[in-house]
Amino acid sequence: MITDQKIIEKYFPNLTDNQKGQFQQLKPLYEEWNSQINVISRKDINQLYERHVLHSLSIAKFITFEPGTKLMDLGCGGGFPGIPLAILFPKVSFTMIDSVGKKIKVVQEIADFTGLKNIQTHHMRAEKVMDNFDFIITRAVAPMMDLVKWTRKKYIKEQRHSIENGIIALKGGDLGKELASCGNSKNLVNLSDYFEEDFFKTKKIIHVPVRNK
Repeated sequence: MITDQKIIEKYFPNLTDNQKGQFQQLKPLYEEWNSQINVISRKDINQLYERHVLHSLSIAKFITFEPGTKLMDLGCGGGFPGIPLAILFPKVSFTMIDSVGKKIKVVQEIADFTGLKNIQTHHMRAEKVMDNFDFIITRAVAPMMDLVKWTRKKYIKEQRHSIENGIIALKGGDLGKELASCGNSKNLVNLSDYFEEDFFKTKKIIHVPVRNK
């Protein structure tokens, strides 16, 4: 089992030296913060790069964000999926939102320490955000229909990617009812299509287009 940043380089071989350094900094930073605030599961800390960093980066296997893209990480917790993606896409803007202030503090501290200039953090609920975005990204925060409801009027009308603007969510487990509620206007990808590790066998990406109404 690869437990360090080499698992990232396995699937993303074209990282710059700066990006490799930023990814390498994440584990000691999260270990330090996790000793003070439980931002990620204690049992997962040794598999940080597989279960949190690579899991977040699966979105980059699904879509390559164009420079200038604006993303909101809704319910970002300790910074996933936003921080790993911000490292990978330095010319993309990330607005990190969480209703728990201490978690947002951790995200800001890690962004500052790793030199990420493309992240803004806000201690607030998504409904209160006034800006518009190309995509809302999220990981296991809420049922999809709640995400759609909370973000309905927060999308840029212009489309700059091959898929429609909307929600890109990392999900796992039994999604039958949740997917049925989305109707036919969704894309579903198994992460086992991208990664060979057992952890990803039940993990999925769901993309749901959302139009401003």
